[in-house]
Amino acid sequence: MELGWLLWGAAVLLLLHVLAELSPAVGFALRLCWYCVLCVLGSLLAAPACLLLNGGRTVRNMRIIKNVVKTFKYFFGLKFEVKGLQNFEVEGPAIIVSNHQSILDMMGLMEVLPDNCVQVGKKELMYTGFVGLIMYLGGVIFINRKSTTSAKMVMSEVAKTMVAENVKVWVYPEGTRNCTGDFLPFKKGAFHLAIQAQVPVIPVVYSSFTSFYNPKKKLFTSGKIKVEVLPPIETKGLTSDDVSDLTDRCYHTMRETFFMLSGRPSEAKDSS
Repeated sequence: MELGWLLWGAAVLLLLHVLAELSPAVGFALRLCWYCVLCVLGSLLAAPACLLLNGGRTVRNMRIIKNVVKTFKYFFGLKFEVKGLQNFEVEGPAIIVSNHQSILDMMGLMEVLPDNCVQVGKKELMYTGFVGLIMYLGGVIFINRKSTTSAKMVMSEVAKTMVAENVKVWVYPEGTRNCTGDFLPFKKGAFHLAIQAQVPVIPVVYSSFTSFYNPKKKLFTSGKIKVEVLPPIETKGLTSDDVSDLTDRCYHTMRETFFMLSGRPSEAKDSS
């Protein structure tokens, strides 16, 4: 009986492999499903460790989560080339901003995540089963993007907490995933937060995923991701009147770096 199940399992896996090779759409769906399965399995593995070692919700759990997620890249043949990690070494809290391309961003995030750093995410993510649980245990700050008043109140509390507890906060200023090969306009919340708390902004830029991951083309293959952590931008002495200028400065600097990392230097010149 057991041999029969093994043979059936082997036959199914072989069939899926053949279908993936023959159809890009099938291959894309299978790899994406496998990524989702890994996220659930990783959460199931990390959650007990977080509870046993740290007793519940705390930013310290991010070390455990980071070590689990960093193994995912080997399943998909992804390589990270990282520059500028020393720019995370600032005294005290900071706001970290990065571009947001796809569901795969979690792997890129955990590849460079500094200690004592939490992320800001949409409230809906808290209800994604075991993945939502592990995000909660890791100290992720959930905001209701549909309610401007609620989001502002949360971000105001974040400003106080990050200074009091000496933590860095990671924000995606585009506000949503964007796999177009360019940037969306930045929302100003992260920059309001940085100026309110008078802490530096550290930009982090990931090269374009479109050469190996593109949902419209049903493309999901192995590839290399270049990551650059840019020098901190100080906000001391800035006021709310400077939010727009700070937002624009970060946007143009990060976009130019994005094109350079993505092997599109001519577009980098046009963006400056």
